[in-house]
Amino acid sequence: MMEAKSGQQNEYEQVREDLRRLQEDMAKLTRSVAEGQKNNISHLRDEIRRESREAFDQVKRRGDEALDRAKDVSGKAVENVEHKIEERPFLSIVLMFLAGLLVGRLLDR
Repeated sequence: MMEAKSGQQNEYEQVREDLRRLQEDMAKLTRSVAEGQKNNISHLRDEIRRESREAFDQVKRRGDEALDRAKDVSGKAVENVEHKIEERPFLSIVLMFLAGLLVGRLLDR
């Protein structure tokens, strides 16, 4: 009978040891998953920063191109106006005078 108790106690001790090891393994697994998540978050943050920089650079490049095109178009428009004024200086002066009167009237209201 004593052997039975001793055998049961050994089994009980074995189960306790197995549970302790399981608890340690779960703690290690939890730490490993947490570290993996931190690494994933860090990698994701770096990826987002890189993509944001690329998107910003692309928008800036397109903005610069649009600004250059606008400058070209406005430069051509100014040249056209200057050319028209040179062709008909008197008519240009009269039109500017009338435009000034019209704007003055609108501002008086």
